[in-house]
Amino acid sequence: MEISRRGLFGSLAAAAAMSQLTPTMAGAEDGAKRAAKLFYTDAGHGRNVMMLHGWLADSHDWSWQLPVFQDRYRTVAVDFRGHGRSEVMPSGHYRPSDYAFDIISLIETTFAGEKFILMGHSMGGQIAARIAGMRPDVVTAVISVDGSLGFDPKFAPLFQDTAERLQAEDPVKVTSEMLESFADPETPPALKIWHQRRMMGMPMAPFRESFGPLFIGDEQIGVGAQSEAFIRSLDLPFYHLCRFQEQADAMSGWFRNGRSKAESWDRASHWIMQDRPDDVNSALIDWIDTLPS
Repeated sequence: MEISRRGLFGSLAAAAAMSQLTPTMAGAEDGAKRAAKLFYTDAGHGRNVMMLHGWLADSHDWSWQLPVFQDRYRTVAVDFRGHGRSEVMPSGHYRPSDYAFDIISLIETTFAGEKFILMGHSMGGQIAARIAGMRPDVVTAVISVDGSLGFDPKFAPLFQDTAERLQAEDPVKVTSEMLESFADPETPPALKIWHQRRMMGMPMAPFRESFGPLFIGDEQIGVGAQSEAFIRSLDLPFYHLCRFQEQADAMSGWFRNGRSKAESWDRASHWIMQDRPDDVNSALIDWIDTLPS
């Protein structure tokens, strides 16, 4: 049973409307595969934009964007399986393909016949790109906010070590160390505390199992030549915001669509859209409004 609260952030005076939907999707990789029950909000009118958060987060990460986007576009903000208010699936069901499967199921069953600009942060950026590659018929464009894409091969040993430590050690401790490196000197302390505290309530399966497959193995598209080959395969408009100039420079040469671009952003943590919300909102809206209707 899908849960939707339309208009959650649309207006202070508006009451949230609720509807219940029943999504099913069969015939995926394992013969028959059930989509997770996802929490999402749906508000606004105009172009369809779907927001996908990152690992250990939830759709509240887009709180700085939701009021602005809902005034301009139809905006759907989703919690991934095992995150936020969505269904926790069993261990072994937290690969990128599982997350993509749920979003494709949501679009097919709840928004049948419609296409979306997929806007993802971190892991959500990679999932958005994967969906665009799998089902370009349901995706208009991709926005990746420091998405898990385009990393230089020099990062591969770090990602391998992190994935192994997440399995063998206390994942909260491992991830806390990682979050320190994600921060920027100008990141507000309240945001740092929020990111730290939120992950402490995560179920163990998505906590331990989601990170590794983004960057490790034959199916990863986050690092090196595999990431480059995947991005080069996409035809649709793609906007990648990141924190490393060398990453932006490299990815700029991988895009096939003339409207695509990659930019590096300073004075921001991994959560660029939270540290510099007004600037990010303006940049995203300017880009979206150049896309064909």
